[in-house]
Amino acid sequence: MRKCIKCGEKAQIYLPQHRLSLCKTHYIEWFENRVEKSIKEFQMFSKKEKILVAVSGGKDSLSLWQALVKLGYDADGFYIDLGIGDYSKKSFNISIAFSEKLDRTLHTVSLEDEVMSIPQIKNYDNRPTCSICGTLKRYYMNKVAKHLGYRVVATGHNLDDESAVLFSNTLNWSVDYLKRQYPVLPEENSFIRKVKPLCKISEKESAMYAVLCGIEYIEEECPFSEGATSIDYKTFLSRLEEKSPGIKLRFYSEFLRKMYPILHIGEEKPHLNRCSICGEPTTGEICSVCNLKNKLKLKAGG
Repeated sequence: MRKCIKCGEKAQIYLPQHRLSLCKTHYIEWFENRVEKSIKEFQMFSKKEKILVAVSGGKDSLSLWQALVKLGYDADGFYIDLGIGDYSKKSFNISIAFSEKLDRTLHTVSLEDEVMSIPQIKNYDNRPTCSICGTLKRYYMNKVAKHLGYRVVATGHNLDDESAVLFSNTLNWSVDYLKRQYPVLPEENSFIRKVKPLCKISEKESAMYAVLCGIEYIEEECPFSEGATSIDYKTFLSRLEEKSPGIKLRFYSEFLRKMYPILHIGEEKPHLNRCSICGEPTTGEICSVCNLKNKLKLKAGG
């Protein structure tokens, strides 16, 4: 029987990659300390700043939101209603209930009101749904955060997410994407600072925190994520993790330590314009979201 390394009581959690056995109380403490450690390591934000947590109703974003509040940060939530039938209705209700439990504000935006719902967009645009959805989420997170006076947007991307993206970008040598894969994207050129406090916490660790804290979250995956290559990469890396505990964390951490600085030697940052329609930053004359809106308007017949 494993015993908690902190108090000697029966351990409920064993973390092979960290060689840690912990009881419920000390696991929750460990998780929150881990979040705090990443915030400080990458100088993400301070307790004087207003933080907007991107909330989906899933375990990662809700766990992050609770941890930040418990750690004393001024963190509110932001939910984007994607309009994906019962999936969105359930995730929205869970997010609302959780905001009430935390006694924190949850700001919301409906894609159907702003553009079209994701299923509607899919009828007019044959690009991968996850790509379109990601573009819209980033746009509204940035725009709404600025409008509401938040300095920082925090997302629930975990170690599994980050290592899978890193694996994909390395396989394809997508240098421009690799240059941007850092836990902090600074505030510049009308972009709000974006941070990932769970970047060194695995999906399992996040799920265990949610379960032990009694956090209700939506367990179903987005129906449009089926068949996404990122899921295959996560599965492959998880198999490696089973054989070599800690390999995902080493892969990601060593990239940040050794390769990320090299990619930025002599780098010239691209010039950004303001979108002639909405005023958001863009490399062209019109931003990708306004282009999408124009495209959908034409295809939908005005």
